[in-house]
This record gives sequence, structure tokens and C-alpha cells, in this order.
Amino acid sequence: MDRRQMIAGSVAAAAALSVSRARASIRGGTNNVVLVHGLYADASCWSDVIARLQAVGLNVTAVQNPSTSLDDAVAETRRVLARQDGPTVLVGHSFGGTIISEAGVASNVASLVFVAARAPDAGEDYAALAAKYPAGPASAGLIWDGDQGRLSEAAFLRDFAGDVPRAKARVLYAVQQAFTRSLTTTKTTNAAWRSKPNYYAVSALDRTINPDLERFMAKRMNADTITLQSSHVSMISHPAEITALILKAARGR
Repeated sequence: MDRRQMIAGSVAAAAALSVSRARASIRGGTNNVVLVHGLYADASCWSDVIARLQAVGLNVTAVQNPSTSLDDAVAETRRVLARQDGPTVLVGHSFGGTIISEAGVASNVASLVFVAARAPDAGEDYAALAAKYPAGPASAGLIWDGDQGRLSEAAFLRDFAGDVPRAKARVLYAVQQAFTRSLTTTKTTNAAWRSKPNYYAVSALDRTINPDLERFMAKRMNADTITLQSSHVSMISHPAEITALILKAARGR
């Protein structure tokens, strides 16, 4: 065996040991993770996180949310939650935070993870809350086709996924889903974060949701909080850190 083979073998062994330790650390914890995407995206935005969670033996499902109404989005998340066998970590990015705040009261949801996400209180006017902070630059790039909204390519690349390599960001732009105007104005009736353990990843370089608004919501929830030097899509630009936060929620510590 030459030196390169020995090094490759050592790296493979170390990786296997790391995965083995991670698997051992979640035994007795929560083994299911459900991921909920927000606006301007689809479920593929979780791909890098999914691969990492699956590598340590977790059962992972990414909800392909309809962007037609809050009721539709919550119903789809509830359908996915109902298929889980046992306690589940429910994760929401961006507008997905609204969805998990509503759907997260399900009995099998053990904890909630918010990733640069909205976290409205029950019955709260989120737009009024957000108006207390300067709007993120991305909002200037909204394009409306009748009742359907989406981000322009320039705003998507600069303000939504600004720290993602341009070629990858353009792929993400290509799968962007349009959303209906009423989706963002409907108020929630639940605030699951008031009764479930919760975690929050603040994106300090966010140009879609004001980072100070994210900090306010995380503090209001008394969330276990991390701050990343990231754009709005930290699960894409910082997948290892987001995975670690989800694993922390799964372990319950």
C-alpha cells in the first residue's frame, strides 16, 4: 500500500468514525426531520442539509409546499408530519417559519428550528411587525404577475442568495416558485414556538429579512440561537452549521 492509499484509508476511516459517533449521539432522541421551504424556493433548497442528516441516520422529508395559500401550505406540512413514525424536528426557512408556527402544534413535533425565518405570534400582523424595521433590499426586486409574486433574477442573485456561487444561485433561481399575494397576509392561529423547544439561526448578512428583526423574533421565543455570517439562504451557504443546529434539536440539548 503506497502513501496515498494510506492517507485515503485514514480519511475514510475518520469520516466513518465521525458518522458513527453522530449516529450514536442521536439514539434515544428524535430520529425524524421535516424541512419546510419558504418563498422564492422549492424543496430542493434543502439538498445539502438533507445529505448530511441522512449520513447520520436520520429520516428526512422535505415538504414541497404549494404557494397558493397558508391553509394549503399548512395542510401539506401536516400531511407530511402525519407520515412520520415518532417524534419529529420541524424546520422552517423564511416564510416556512410561519408554516411551522402554525403546524408545529402537532403532537409528534418535538422541537422547532427556524432558519432566517418568520416567527409570528398567533393572530399577529407580521407585516406590521416587519414594518418596525427597515425593509430588506430584496423587497424592491419583487415582480407581480397579477396575483403572483416572484423575485427578479438580479434581486435573487444579489439579495436572496448573495453568498452562494453564482452558477449555483442561477440554478436555484430557475426553480423559484411564484406565490399568491394572500399567502403572506393571512394570520396564523397558533404559535407553536410558545409550547415547543425552539432554535433559531440568524443570518447576519440577510438582505431579505432584516437581521435585527430575526434577532427580535429569536429573543422573543427565547430560542437557542446561533448567528451566521450568511445571506438569507444559510442552509445552502452554511449547510454544516444548519445541520449541526438541527442535530442539536434532535438530541434535545
